[in-house]
Amino acid sequence: MPQTASSSLLNLAGIGGQPLLDLLDLADVSEIRPYFRTRYNIVPAGAAAIAAAGLAAADLWTLRGGERQRVGIDAAAAAAALHSLHYLRLDGEIPANPPGSVTGFYPVRDGGWIYLHCEFPNLRDANLAVLGAPADKEKIANATSGWDGKELEDAIYAGGGMCGLLRDERQWNALPHTAVLSALPLLEITRIGDASAEPLPDGGAQPLSGVRVLDFTRVIAGPMCTRTLAEHGADVLQISRADLPDSGPASLDTAIGKLRAFLDLREPGQAATLRGLIETSDVFVQSYRPGALAARGLSPEQLAARRPGIVYVTLSAWGHEGPWRQRRGYDTVVQSVNGFAYQDDGTPALMPVAAQDYISGYLMAYGAMVALGRRAREGGSWLVRVALARTGQYIRQHGLVDAEVYRSAPADLSAPVLAGLMTEHHSPLGLLTHLCPAVELSATPARWARPAVPRGFNPARWP
Repeated sequence: MPQTASSSLLNLAGIGGQPLLDLLDLADVSEIRPYFRTRYNIVPAGAAAIAAAGLAAADLWTLRGGERQRVGIDAAAAAAALHSLHYLRLDGEIPANPPGSVTGFYPVRDGGWIYLHCEFPNLRDANLAVLGAPADKEKIANATSGWDGKELEDAIYAGGGMCGLLRDERQWNALPHTAVLSALPLLEITRIGDASAEPLPDGGAQPLSGVRVLDFTRVIAGPMCTRTLAEHGADVLQISRADLPDSGPASLDTAIGKLRAFLDLREPGQAATLRGLIETSDVFVQSYRPGALAARGLSPEQLAARRPGIVYVTLSAWGHEGPWRQRRGYDTVVQSVNGFAYQDDGTPALMPVAAQDYISGYLMAYGAMVALGRRAREGGSWLVRVALARTGQYIRQHGLVDAEVYRSAPADLSAPVLAGLMTEHHSPLGLLTHLCPAVELSATPARWARPAVPRGFNPARWP
């Protein structure tokens, strides 16, 4: 199954074909062996995306004059990569999440459930304003119980909040938006401007050495994309703003290999700094809602005009078309809506791993590297699109694990298996223990050249 899925991803992006696929080693991935208690066949789906990203990196290496190389991924590494945050340790301890979160599922009047995403203060406050409730789980539940579920979902989005009404797969498939989403490609790579062919930078020991990536993302999927580009040698500069809330441990896990700076685009001088960075970058990655950055001059078309040859990678929750295209969303919200969190008895339970997030991140990295290859061969500016909900459709296409098999699966990978997948490095924050890169390349091993650092640790300039 992963071999077929990897072939489909290669065909989708138009690289390599069978000669490149012949370089792929998939160790035990095709065996249905759930590593977590989920009915969805996430490991083959994830392995295919990870392998495709590795094959794209190998293809770029040949563009630099390097040798053809083997690309490998095994089942345990693929499974762990879809749960990366879970294994992160700082000085031997699990990094703490901020206390007092009221995120979770709450009952609604018709007997259903709604998921309220309250991890960021602005979203929490918008959600609670609609409900007229304080940040207290019992009082929130009392408030949601008085609402029809669909009416509350619409009201929260109209009020600038974020939520997801729990639906089963049948209800998800019946939504008008789902029909539009299903017609979109899993990974879209389109030319959006003219530019001369631009070879990869000279020198370097990895496929992306010298490639400059501006990271305008947060939480998991977008930062996983840029972390993956960093493990293949890219210089990644993540931009945030000092007054925006931190994503907690997820921010730390996905910071490995990156530079991290603060810029406030409301300040003219700092906005000018960003424009200078864009003009000397190769890849721009963002995870705001479709069209949200246009007012800042940061739409795909605006950046292609400012920096011909740019590769613009964008992530959305629900896709760039359809009635929900402007809605906010994270993996947990999408799970609530598309049936992933719906149990047979009608109660909610999120998947044990954020598979949509991680697989989307690897697909974004794959698309970015394919676009860089096209830029080197034929020129042009390129747009890469991925959506969490469309990735969910892709996961579902891999079928279900037999109920008895997944219910008897272990809660996690075994300690001996995990030990072989972990590494550590010293960072300004302490000793960080984390997963190794999941993919294995025979000539250019994936690795990170920089430690994880706090947000805003670096100046806003290229190394």
